[in-house]
Amino acid sequence: MNHALPQVGSLTSTFTQLLSSTRRGARLARLLAVTELRSWGAPQELTERAEIVVAELANNAVLHGRLPGRCFRLTLLLDPPAGRLRVEVSDARGELRPQLPPRDGEPDALSTGGRGLMLVAALADHWETVPHPPSGKTVRAVLLTAAPR
Repeated sequence: MNHALPQVGSLTSTFTQLLSSTRRGARLARLLAVTELRSWGAPQELTERAEIVVAELANNAVLHGRLPGRCFRLTLLLDPPAGRLRVEVSDARGELRPQLPPRDGEPDALSTGGRGLMLVAALADHWETVPHPPSGKTVRAVLLTAAPR
């Protein structure tokens, strides 16, 4: 007699959480991301890079993407066979798209902002901003694990 074989589930791990658009919510996003990645057994190097990326994107969502009464969303998707982690932070302000500061000229040493996306660009293998209907945006960063030596 032929029996159907059970389908092997995807090895991708997913985590999504709505968080308050406050400094406390941004801090919690970072802590939750690290806890989740450790529970999945993600490599330490990937977890450390992701911690900084989540902190910067969550902070930007709170500072620049906040609308009264609206939360922001953190999503993590870890695909170990592909060696890829996708970090997504969605907020309610779709009209405000993050951009790297221009590279021409010297950066202002006294400036209190503008370095967060430079960190994201340096730590992520790819990042982009996409619409998040109905009126928000999602900033997505892809981090690849280090190649085996």
